[in-house]
Formats: sequence, C-alpha cells, structure tokens
Amino acid sequence: MRGVGGGRWRRVASQIGRSVTVWAVSTLTMLALAGILPDFRLRSADGDSATDIAVTAALGAGAFGLLSALVWPLLVRLLLLVPALVLGLLVFFLNGALLWLALRVNPVERGAAAPETAVVVAAVMSAVASATGAALAVRDDDAYRRRLYRLADRRRRSDPPCPATPGTVFVQLDGVGHDVLLSAVGKGLMPTVARWLGADGGRPTHRLTPWRTDWSSQTGASQLGILHGSTFDVPAFRWYEKARREVMVCNRPTSAAELQARAIEHSGHAGLLARDGASRGNLFSGGADEQALVLSIAARRRGPAARSRAGYFAYFSDPANAVRTALSFVAEVGREIGQSVRARIRGRRPRVSRGGLYPLVRAFATVVERDVVTAAVMGDLLAGRSAVYADLVAYDEVAHHSGPASRDTEQVLRRLDRALALIQNVAEHAPRPYRIVVLSDHGQSPGETFRARYGLTLGDLVRAGCGLPVPRRARRTHSGAEARAAVRAALRRPVEEGAEHYRPSRGSEPVVLASGNLGLVSFPDVPHRMTKEEIDARHPALLPTLANHPGIGFLLVRSERHGGVVLGAYGAEIPLDELDDNPGPLAPFGPGAADVVRRTHTFPHTADIMVNSFHDPADGEVLAFEEQIGSHGGLGGAQSRPFLLSPLVLSVPVPEGAELAGAEQVHHVLRRWLTEADQADTRPLPDHRERAA
Repeated sequence: MRGVGGGRWRRVASQIGRSVTVWAVSTLTMLALAGILPDFRLRSADGDSATDIAVTAALGAGAFGLLSALVWPLLVRLLLLVPALVLGLLVFFLNGALLWLALRVNPVERGAAAPETAVVVAAVMSAVASATGAALAVRDDDAYRRRLYRLADRRRRSDPPCPATPGTVFVQLDGVGHDVLLSAVGKGLMPTVARWLGADGGRPTHRLTPWRTDWSSQTGASQLGILHGSTFDVPAFRWYEKARREVMVCNRPTSAAELQARAIEHSGHAGLLARDGASRGNLFSGGADEQALVLSIAARRRGPAARSRAGYFAYFSDPANAVRTALSFVAEVGREIGQSVRARIRGRRPRVSRGGLYPLVRAFATVVERDVVTAAVMGDLLAGRSAVYADLVAYDEVAHHSGPASRDTEQVLRRLDRALALIQNVAEHAPRPYRIVVLSDHGQSPGETFRARYGLTLGDLVRAGCGLPVPRRARRTHSGAEARAAVRAALRRPVEEGAEHYRPSRGSEPVVLASGNLGLVSFPDVPHRMTKEEIDARHPALLPTLANHPGIGFLLVRSERHGGVVLGAYGAEIPLDELDDNPGPLAPFGPGAADVVRRTHTFPHTADIMVNSFHDPADGEVLAFEEQIGSHGGLGGAQSRPFLLSPLVLSVPVPEGAELAGAEQVHHVLRRWLTEADQADTRPLPDHRERAA
C-alpha cells in the first residue's frame, strides 16, 4: 500500500511539475511576443518595472491556460452545429477572444492587445504550450496516454476491463494502388510501411497482397462490399434508375443511405463492424455503433447526423490542435496554388483545371479530414474498441488532379505514412493489443481526359450518334471525387454539387453519366433496359459511332439473341458466354475482365449502354470521361489493382496461387480475421433483422 501511495504522489508531483513548466514557457512566450508586436503590451502607459511586467505575463498566461482548458471545450460543443469548415476558421478568433478575456480578468490590469494582435498571440501561445506539454509527456507513458485519450470522440463512461483478445484497425488509403505503394516504399517515401514489409532490412511483420476490383473500380462499390459484403447492383459511381427516375450517386448521402440499406438486405447482416466497431470518415457505417464523419448518415439532420459530426469536436476541442490544423490548411492551399502555377508554366501534360474551390477541397482532404479521422482512430484505440475502419482520402483527391505518380502525390504519401506511424504508436499505449491492417479500395490509372484528346465529351458523342444537336464547345464533365462529398457534408450541404445537371430532360434524350473512364447511357422514356436491337431501330448510328470511336474500348449492351454482347471496333460483337474463348475487345484489359463484365450485366440497374474507354496496356493509360488525369471507375490499368497489407499473425488472405477477386471476397477475409482475433467470443455477427428488433 505504501508503494501504491508513493506512486500516486509521484504522479501528482510529475503532473504539477509539467503544468508549472508549461506555465513558465507560456509566460516567456508572452513576454517575447510583447517585445515583438507593437499592439501587444504588458505594462501600463506610465511604465512598470521588469518585475511587474513579469507578474502580468505570468498571470495572463495562467488565465489564458485555464480559460483554454475550461471554456474552450464548451465553446466547441456549442458550435458543433456550425459547419466544420466554419468552425476551423473561427478557431483563431475564439482563441484571440480567450486571450483578450484573460488580459481583462488579470487583477493587475496592465495588459492590452489589439483584436488582430490577440489572435496572433493566442495562436502562438497555444502552439507553444501544446508542443511543450507533448515534449514533457512523451517521457511519461501515463501522461502521454492521458493526452492522447483526450482526442477520443467519445470517452466511455464506464471502464469495463478490456478483453485480452486483440482488436483490429483497418486503415483505408483511398485510391493508393498496389504498384504505387511498392514504388513509394522503394523510394523511401513510406518508411513505416517499409519497416512492416521488411524492406529496410529488418524482419517483416506484414504481408502485401494485391486484389482485383469489380468493373466499378471506385470507393462506392468497393467500400460497400468491404464493409457490408455486397456490391450487387452498383454498376458505377453514378447511374440512372428508371423505376425511381433518379440518378444514384455513391457520394450523395441519400444515395449512400439507400445503397447501405440494400446491401444489408442482400447480405443478411449489419456489416463488418457490427460488434463493438467504429466507422470513421467512410461512405458507409459497416454496422458500427460508433460513427463519425460517415456519409450515409449525413443526410439526417438530427440524431445520427449529430453523431457523425461529433468527430470534429474530438479534434477541435483542443485549441492547439485546431490552430495547428488551421495553419496547415492555409499552407496546403498555398502549396496547391504554387504547384498548379508551376505545372501551367512548365506546360505539363496532361493537365486539368485546378482553380476555383479545388485548393480548399484539397486542403480539407489532405489536412482536416486526415487529422480528424486519425484523431478519432486514436481515441478508438485508447477506448479499446474491437474493430475500427477508417478512410483517408488525401491521396485519391490529389491524384485526380495531379496524376497518380506525380511529385504532388509523393508528398501526400509521406504524410499518410506518418499518420500510420502515429496510429501504431498509439496502439502501443492501448489497453489491449491491436493488429493494424492497411488496404485500399482501388487504384488510379493515368491518362488525359477524353475531352482533351478529342475536343468533345462522351455526352457530345452520344448526341451526335443520336442525331441530336451538339454544342459547339464541349462542356466539362463534373468530377465526383470522394473528398468533395466530405466537404459538402462538413458544410451541411448534403446534396451533390451539380446534381441538377443529371436530372433527365423531357422527351427521349439520353442521360449520359461518367464514372472515371466508365460511361453510362440510359434512355429515361423506356421503362426497361433496352436491347441492342431496340437501340439500333431507334438510333441506327449510335452503337457504331461509339464502338468505332478510337477513344472507346468496348460497349456492353443487352441482346435479344444472346442475352448480352460486347461490342468493339470494326463490327466486333462477342456474346458474353463466348468471351473466355474469344475476348475480342476485352483482350487489352487482361484476365478477369470477362468475369466482371458478365456480373455487371446481371445487375437490375445496369445502363442501356455501358461504355468503357480505350486502354493502352503498354503504359496503363485510360481516357477519363470526367475532368481527371488520374481516374478510376472502369476497367484498364492500375485502377483495378488495390492492395491488402496484413500482419503475418493473421491467416493468409487466399491460398498461394489463388486470386483475391472482388470487394465481397475482401469482406469475407476481414470478417474471418475478426473471428480469429475474437475466439473467446463465439457469437455470430448479429443479423440486421435482430438489430432492427
């Protein structure tokens, strides 16, 4: 008992010592700023002695520290209804207001600061205090753990003992292909991953497994399959449903909620994270009770939507973190503008427009979303949750506009590796052991846009084939990257930007949609999926125009004679059941292409005409129908080859020589690993009907 009491007193003394040190450093920082900034003073107009000035600084620093600790979390909770980006901008002003209040309550009444100066002083002091506290806490495991625990989105009120069985963390690096990861490791961009793979000369702890996506190689289909076990009837990133007369878009909250409900019904269970899981920064919940920044619940303004946004509170409740993220946000905007101007001056090709709001979207994806999601995962680890799945979208967003193998994306990969290192570090302080699994949902294929190469969009080409007037100037096709949806959710604007563009017009004009290098053509006035014969009778020139265009790889259409056929140039027409012996226009797309095309043909909402762009196997290039020079969504190149990086202690994903094909198979592998890690608890994952009851 004496030893226990002595340890408690040592911890108290250590905490007091750290607090005094931080207070002293903050006081010195305030004195230094008072000497540098003309509108910030710590003495009266008549002048004071050095002792009086030091006392003023000490009292001001102490008051500011107390207000930051006590008042700031309450302010952030009150402002939780404010859009997250607006909250990020308010960080500086709230911090400045706290400093102004600290000077006002100072009993010696000597300090004063102009409003704009108070903002600067508060930001510097918060950053210095945070750095000092972190540096001191690193030497004390208990203090380090308590500091990290404050980042948790929601601390469990009770403290049940954590089971001894290991938990599992799944970190999705959105859009990072298998070959891109290996290249980054070889270039020394990702030392944490290199250490796990033994590329640094050490003993490997993880294995790297490539896997193949479905035809729809995009986050909506892949993450739905990974988390909920079903990719059925998700033909693309966006598609037109004739029965509902509605365009479904995977990153629209209402569509995401509908897709999640369909997947639950199809698979028969709530999802991968149904038992004590947490979903962070994803399109779908995975059945987790703990959800933050999940798009499928962002369409609801109350209840679960508030839980989704609560992830921002977990991060912004610490003013130092908020200031650091805000400064990094501004720096990232400047970095993007500089990189864009440099690419334009050097005449780099291919290139797409990177103006407008894109610098802000990129900064949100690479700074705010990364920091908030990482902080939420850290909290989940320290809370001892059994399974966590988090999506980091930074690479995917930058690669769309800069290219998958550009210097811009290399910088992003470095930062993502640091996030993985931080998660590993926190896992070592967690109350239970953790296994870290890293995976991607798809890769990205390079190439210029269809519009840039041919001067017209897919929609223009379809209109020409239908004999409809074509605009003289091709309009840009809206790009639907996942990060934009996250920004809209943060701004409480859940409807997809530009969604009105996809509303079907009256009459028989086709609806033409793009998902990377995958195009979909639907005729809204025909209630069923049209056959080749019906399309030829209505628009005799349409299918030949598309199939013979040099930018088109192949078409999939329904056929009255063969059920379904693949069309290509020079009159190629291959029935689906003959593709294995005669791949025809599918030959450049490699093994597995016939299987995913046949599967997509069975979906109820497959478009009347499915269009896949040209693909050059020599350099892996495709032609995106959207304004992206790094794209995904269809077949061709690295976009269909993501990766799965798993600890060696877990069972092998697939037997040697077998292929891990499709997100549904990945789901079964991850679910098997959760079962292996939780052998002490043999309860099956709850059925969705039981959860509803």
